[in-house]
Amino acid sequence: MSWIRLVRPGEATGKLRELYDAAVKRAGRVYQILQVQSPNPRALDASLELYKALMHGPSPLSRRERELLAVVVSRSNDCHY
Repeated sequence: MSWIRLVRPGEATGKLRELYDAAVKRAGRVYQILQVQSPNPRALDASLELYKALMHGPSPLSRRERELLAVVVSRSNDCHY
């Protein structure tokens, strides 16, 4: 079985600490979907920027429709976050 060594919030330093602090400010905690990307803070930062562009940027879909699509896809993939 494969595994990824996560950098937990209490262990984070530098850029990763900044990203985790922003996550706590935004969502009240650091979800595991972010922690799984913790070995590469640059990739995590890029992933968050992509998320923000897709969910908050200009789109013919409303924010509600985008959130609904995210929930449907997560559920289809058996993601429980």
